[in-house]
Amino acid sequence: MAIPDSRLRNSQARRWHRAGARLGVGCWLLGVAAGCGGGSGVPADDMLRVVIRAAPVNFDPRVGTDEQSQRVHQLVYDHLLVIDDQLKVVAEPPALALGLDMPDPLTYIVHLRRGVRFHDGHELTAQDVVYTFGSFLDPDFVSPKKGAYRQLASVKAIDDHTVEFKLKEPFGSFPMQLVMQVVPDGAGDSLRTFPIGTGPYRFVRYAVDEEVVLSAYEGYWDGLPQNAGVILRIIPDETMRGLELRKGSADLTINDAPPDIIYQLERDGLAITEGDGVDYMYIGLNMRDPVLRDTRVRHAVAYAIDRQAIVDYLRRGLARPAVGVLPPSAWAFEPNVRQFTYDPELAKRLLDEAGYPDPDGDGPLPRLRLSLKTSTDEFYRLQATVIQENLRLVGIDADVRSYEFATFYADVLGGNVQMYTLQWVGVTDPDMLRRLYHSSQVPPVGFNRIYYSNPEVDRLIDLATTAPTDDERRKYYSEVQKIVAEDAPYISLWYKTNVAVTRPNVTGIRLSAQASFATLKDVKKRQPYGAAYSGPSDNHVIAR
Repeated sequence: MAIPDSRLRNSQARRWHRAGARLGVGCWLLGVAAGCGGGSGVPADDMLRVVIRAAPVNFDPRVGTDEQSQRVHQLVYDHLLVIDDQLKVVAEPPALALGLDMPDPLTYIVHLRRGVRFHDGHELTAQDVVYTFGSFLDPDFVSPKKGAYRQLASVKAIDDHTVEFKLKEPFGSFPMQLVMQVVPDGAGDSLRTFPIGTGPYRFVRYAVDEEVVLSAYEGYWDGLPQNAGVILRIIPDETMRGLELRKGSADLTINDAPPDIIYQLERDGLAITEGDGVDYMYIGLNMRDPVLRDTRVRHAVAYAIDRQAIVDYLRRGLARPAVGVLPPSAWAFEPNVRQFTYDPELAKRLLDEAGYPDPDGDGPLPRLRLSLKTSTDEFYRLQATVIQENLRLVGIDADVRSYEFATFYADVLGGNVQMYTLQWVGVTDPDMLRRLYHSSQVPPVGFNRIYYSNPEVDRLIDLATTAPTDDERRKYYSEVQKIVAEDAPYISLWYKTNVAVTRPNVTGIRLSAQASFATLKDVKKRQPYGAAYSGPSDNHVIAR
């Protein structure tokens, strides 16, 4: 239901947004170092310079799913609901919602904060929320996140600050689907290149494959950031990232320094902050591949890989061997599943059973050949080399190929892989099991990129989705995890230990379980010349 003057206001906001977006697209395409409209007006020494390993793909939070895009989303946008330190969904700052009511199993009512403004100047209303979530109901809107809203029947504004969500059937995980950034009403696809949100930082420019520049938003409703802004510097080479931190041309990095470099930077006097994380590293196996379709082959690959050695030596202990996509801190985590300890002899016997005997005993000829794709990031290339050697020792010749991330990611999304290594970032809710393993969730509507299909898993996930209590949901999710572990469409490697590396003059760093960049809002940077940052001025405004 729309309110007449809210229609007028939102129509005006859309005009502002389109004007800003046109300006932003021009900057994005040109990638000029000076920025648009004379630049940000913020001295570089007042900005937090954060090194990241890859370029973002899409600034629209309804669409972008890669880690670097999500980091920009965390800084520019606010979520409707948020996840607290206990991994619970709450309506607490910095959530845009003041509260969440559930009058019946099919209805959720969200009450919005007042006085929140987007970077283009218009006030947040229910229409912005309706537009954001209504996108996922639009048959013409393409997003891998649409699968999370399969049970959503409708979303409508009751008044300017109240939104009603109606479900088709009970869905216990639905509040987790409201942990979603809100975009401006009528934004269209312009957010892909020029993000406009309500978050603590406003977008300034993107110099393609070089840096993303964000300035502190002086109108932020939850308090002014403790720094002038954030520059995300894209440095694919891990050695160069370390050198930038060592010489002081970068201030910090979060989860983007490999363990060997972290070790060296700590010896050089940089500060190291650690915390348990929920990021999950895995090998994905294409279940449509005629070789990998055989469970015995997948099990052989799993038994051939020495996870503990990867954790101890490649990760220098900055990880834990993984059991499945849900982390041990998740309320529905099931520890009693099949786990693949390092057992190369068992791997060989399984390959024999699958019809891949060793053709020449201890000779050089392999039992079979597979391909493994990964990104060009040096750590992941090194990890792939270790996996390649593990597989060679059981008679599998793995052809390792590394690609620039966008190319690699497109191959994964398109199913143009046999095996690949990737991370799932920030997994907290068991509904992720549906997004990954339900047969209805293959791209582009979901995350089932391995094309896994098991009717019993589908049935249990459907039961969990509609179960009225968490205890009942836990029972079904437990069975799903046991079956999936047995089927092994993923080979679990490790859960990441979150690590921030900071220069000595950087304070206030805090690592959430998800290593969200939103905490950069509270990071301070002491200036060597003694100047104090007093907040952004009007010349930081890029689009009003």
